[in-house]
Amino acid sequence: MDKLRSMEIFVAVVDSGSFTAASEAFNISPVMVGKHVRELEERLGTRLLTRTTRRQNLTEIGRQYVERCRQILADIAAAESGAEAMRTSPRGLLTISAPVSFGSQLMAPAIADYLSLYPEVSLDLNLNDRVVDLVEDGIDVAVRIGKLDDSALVARPLQPYRMLICASPDYLARAGTPLKPEDLASHQCLDFMHWSKEVRWKLAATGDRQVDVPASRFRSNNGQALRMVALRGYGIVMQAEILLGDDVRAGRLVSLLEDYAPPPRPTHLVYLRDRQPTPKLATFIDFMLERFGAKHGANSQEKSTTKSMTKSEAKKKPAG
Repeated sequence: MDKLRSMEIFVAVVDSGSFTAASEAFNISPVMVGKHVRELEERLGTRLLTRTTRRQNLTEIGRQYVERCRQILADIAAAESGAEAMRTSPRGLLTISAPVSFGSQLMAPAIADYLSLYPEVSLDLNLNDRVVDLVEDGIDVAVRIGKLDDSALVARPLQPYRMLICASPDYLARAGTPLKPEDLASHQCLDFMHWSKEVRWKLAATGDRQVDVPASRFRSNNGQALRMVALRGYGIVMQAEILLGDDVRAGRLVSLLEDYAPPPRPTHLVYLRDRQPTPKLATFIDFMLERFGAKHGANSQEKSTTKSMTKSEAKKKPAG
């Protein structure tokens, strides 16, 4: 017999005072009520009730056991109630993984708005440029940039991830302005350590051939660090528009080789398949698609707002 069911029936016998009343509560026969109580007694190896034809009394062990049963059943009811509540309204902890630049520049400001909308949801944002395993790392939802390999995940498209090639005005005044990819061979190009072979300085209009650039004297696994070095006039940086766009618009950096910039990379919101996603996950997915979905305009990635150096302007400065 089911142990929890037997506990429920035993508590009902104690509370109602008789096997008959308990049988009516559970819509079973008094004989079946007796079987449940005897099953518990046999498991425990002791009597829980002393029974006569007129009344029944709890034994000392029975009094202790019934109180523990009440607590166990109350805990189970509370757990089920909590689970049901999490299925009916957004609440609980949501764990998210995103690339560093995307997460810090786009997601973090938006997350503040999401948390204001859903005050019973807490959120952990893990920023990492490696691809995480959602199951192994306990991630509810992740942002992935580039080609997707894991078909077991649900993938919702976000705005494409655009790259800019930039340098500071001071650097260009000192080293000259590259007009074509081959000119980068004579420049200090800042390397991102997490680039795969398919990405590293592979520009549009060069086919599968990577641009021949000298070994960088500065490399980093963090786009923000590369940006800061570029702003100090040390070299040419290629990073996401979401990271460099504000600097270009403010004139702190100059956009270069726009006709050769790498093609935008696909970006997706991915999560595990679930027939009934929790409200916290469902609302966050809807929120992200509303803010950053592929069908919506990319406020922070509109190329028309960037201040770039035209070819006619660039010709005024010799390539280093």
